[in-house]
Amino acid sequence: MSTAPENNAGYDALLIVGFGGPEKPDDVMPFLENVVRGRPVPRERLLEVAEHYYHFDGVSPINAQVRELITVLRAELDRRGVTLPLYWGNRNWNPMLPDTVREMADAGVKKALSVVLAAYSSYSSCRQYRENVIAACKEVGEQAPACDKMRVYYNHPDFIAANADRLLAAVEQIPAEGRDVYHVAFTAHSIPGSMAAGCDYEKQLTETCRLVAEKLGLPRERWSLVYQSRSGRPEDPWLEPDILDHIDWLHKYGQKNLIIHPVGFLSDHMEVMYDLDEEARIKCDELGITMVRAQTVGTHPTFVAMLASLIIERMSQSPDRPAIGFYPANHDVCPVNCCPAPARPAARPGGNS
Repeated sequence: MSTAPENNAGYDALLIVGFGGPEKPDDVMPFLENVVRGRPVPRERLLEVAEHYYHFDGVSPINAQVRELITVLRAELDRRGVTLPLYWGNRNWNPMLPDTVREMADAGVKKALSVVLAAYSSYSSCRQYRENVIAACKEVGEQAPACDKMRVYYNHPDFIAANADRLLAAVEQIPAEGRDVYHVAFTAHSIPGSMAAGCDYEKQLTETCRLVAEKLGLPRERWSLVYQSRSGRPEDPWLEPDILDHIDWLHKYGQKNLIIHPVGFLSDHMEVMYDLDEEARIKCDELGITMVRAQTVGTHPTFVAMLASLIIERMSQSPDRPAIGFYPANHDVCPVNCCPAPARPAARPGGNS
């Protein structure tokens, strides 16, 4: 029987914090309006992104994927003797964070650990989530619980192992004659240059890619970090190269076998499905490139076990904080000036959905 870890931090609940996504066609435009609220995003851009969702019957898979993750994480926590209740709130669609925080307050929760479903540090993937939790707590009022945030885990050994396993499964789908010459394009969501300049997003992504490639014995010339899902004004610089431009570059140099691994994402949600399974695959087919898209970590058992370990690490305030590679484990408490917002408001109407 598992022994419950000592809860030195005094948490009495866990809060899964997600991005959210529409679950029927009528949800699509209200969801997108939530995503870009307060930003000068043209209506035409929202309508363009909405078509991505309508292509899949107006349903983003992200909420269903979070439900599945919560189910397996609950089982893993139970196995380890962690009985804290699990709540779930989203930034942009139901269940919305204010509603969840109100539910927690009504249940008497005083202190919760937020498990944000993002592995890297940037305004969009870290600080904005913290701001949304704080805003939800303010909306609920004095009865709202205090909420801490779990550290990012881009260099946790189990995160690397789960991604490496997903990549290995993709390699096995490459035709036998191409397994010595395939190229891996690791993809992540592009962010504005002004946002990237104030955070470690690029550095962390590069380190994750390096560690995953190293685990498979893949030499540096056989992999690249590229970006996808760029949004915002065309004249504003965002992280590059874009995956579609990268495919053109690979074709120019005669590459015939490509694995795309969306290492910057945790689940196979809308941007993975549309930008990679649709647009990137069509381009590869046109250029005669054999493309395999690796799965995200999703509910990989090693990834789920890592989330449970990080929860226990924070509960017990353990000094053992696993991390591999060039950098130590990331901080538990974000500095005041950590991951500032970009200088110019940027649109991400499809982000993480």
